[in-house]
Amino acid sequence: MSALAALALLVWAVLLFGRGRFWRDRPGLAPAPAQGTVDIVVPARDEEAVIGATLASLLAQDHASFRVILVDDASGDATGAIARGIADPRLTVLAGQPRPAGWSGKLWAVAQGLAASTAPFVLLTDADIVHEPGHLSALLAKAQAEDLDLVSEMVALHCASLAERSLVPGFVYFFQLLYPFDWVNDPLRATAAAAGGSILIRRRALERIGGIGAIAGALIDDVALAQAVKRGGRIYLGHSALAHSVRPYPDFAEIWRMIARTAFVQLRHSWTLLALTLLGLGLVFLVPPAAALFGEGWTRLFGLAAWVAMAGSYLPSLRRFRLSPLWAPLLPLIALFYMAATLGSALDHARGRGVVWKRRAYTEGAA
Repeated sequence: MSALAALALLVWAVLLFGRGRFWRDRPGLAPAPAQGTVDIVVPARDEEAVIGATLASLLAQDHASFRVILVDDASGDATGAIARGIADPRLTVLAGQPRPAGWSGKLWAVAQGLAASTAPFVLLTDADIVHEPGHLSALLAKAQAEDLDLVSEMVALHCASLAERSLVPGFVYFFQLLYPFDWVNDPLRATAAAAGGSILIRRRALERIGGIGAIAGALIDDVALAQAVKRGGRIYLGHSALAHSVRPYPDFAEIWRMIARTAFVQLRHSWTLLALTLLGLGLVFLVPPAAALFGEGWTRLFGLAAWVAMAGSYLPSLRRFRLSPLWAPLLPLIALFYMAATLGSALDHARGRGVVWKRRAYTEGAA
């Protein structure tokens, strides 16, 4: 146990000082003026509870030249009717066509929106994201000032219920651990990622990668798109103070399903990667508190030091969500939940359940 505790402490030293400062709650964009035309593509399926607020925020953007293209992806509710009831010439509502084999539902809806778009820049945003008036201009100004092919921001996620306060900051934290933003933004590193709720992309970059069809079956589509674009261009990923999600996750079961939906996809359906991931997470997040609470002498000291380092790395995420720092020592329990959901994702795969999202089941080929 003493050796494991020492190894955990060493790993935390490497993570804190050699993992692209993953723990920071920066960078972020400030409002800035920009020129140029942007088309905003919104894929929407069964979003009647939030689509009105989302479209109102997009139509209130202070940028001079833009239009909004909403693709109603065979919604079973009033999503399309609500959108068509908004009398604004800048809004186009398309009825989604049947999904071809090999496409994810979201990306097929995005493809239809892009087919109706002609602008040199396109903002891809989810139907549950509310944008401050200056957000579009801020994204465009960043892309133009630094000649970026893709500009994405992790929007502020809904964080009100007990389940959300317990687990949503951890979702962002683990995403940053997987894809350190500094490394994503470094053109000399291969690390690439984006956050699907807010992605501004140049049309020329889309054309260079072969269009959105190049990632047609991707279920983690934002990361897949960023990886394709970065192979020949520059990208940016940051945190947004100008956009937030209004989609609630009221209970722990809902967040479990959100994680399990793509966790085993992230591991490329590899049981070896699953085992290594769980062992690694156990070493990094579970050994330190175990050593601190139940060890003695050096074991306890190593475990406590690693636990303090872990908790300290979580504080910026908690500040971003305006939560008490008292949540920080509970990060091992949060990690245990994510480990269990990842294992659950693999077991769902083994039972043949696959991935189900928005009343659609996806085959392994589509994933």
